Amino acid sequence: MATNKTEEQQQQSQAGRHQEVGHKSLLQSDALYQYILETSVYPREPEPMKELREITAKHPWNLMTTSADEGQFLNMLLKLINAKNTMEIGVYTGYSLLATALALPDDGKIFAMDINRENYELGLPVIQKAGVAHKIDFKEGPAMPVLDELVQDEKNHGSFDFIFVDADKDNYLNYHKRLIELVKVGGLIGYDNTLWNGSVVAPPDAPLRKYVRYYRDFVLELNKALAVDPSIEICMLPVGDGITLCRRLK
Repeated sequence: MATNKTEEQQQQSQAGRHQEVGHKSLLQSDALYQYILETSVYPREPEPMKELREITAKHPWNLMTTSADEGQFLNMLLKLINAKNTMEIGVYTGYSLLATALALPDDGKIFAMDINRENYELGLPVIQKAGVAHKIDFKEGPAMPVLDELVQDEKNHGSFDFIFVDADKDNYLNYHKRLIELVKVGGLIGYDNTLWNGSVVAPPDAPLRKYVRYYRDFVLELNKALAVDPSIEICMLPVGDGITLCRRLK
């Protein structure tokens, strides 16, 4: 009887968890996450962000989007640090980009990079309608060559207040080596997906989706490197799929 009770409890526990990581939340309860969205996020979500979120939800790759609660977090964070010059690596349809653009002053700038302009252009009409497209300088293509070019020019060193990275996880460490020179002392770099579907604590034989398993080791490597990097102080937050904030010290 004890065995049956345990199995029943496990089934009830699993029933209360997110069945899809598309929720972009590590909370164990759908109801609790929904409470956060309906109490804090959706009532204050700017109309353009709501419109773009709904457009993105219909896209076949919608799992790539920044969650609404993380978008709200980024928007407030940028206001708190009075960011003006920012960078974003990995744009997709532009939800986090729009959250950033709405937070920056009218003369603020975002240098945005993504390998797929088509996805960016899906959200561009909403960004234009919101009146913030003039803040965005979008460049299509791999970020690494562009970062190398930026680093070569010393006038770019320490010129960014905030940098958000939500791109190819196997390059996060390569990005970090370059971005740490580009962000100002006291500025922030935000790395998205650093808890990677919760897989960072999954046992080796855990049943994981192929892409989750492939990138997990890269995420683990990044997390270990950031934890011992003397040039930054860090804060890992369970917002969305995990975001690690790195504040440059020197």
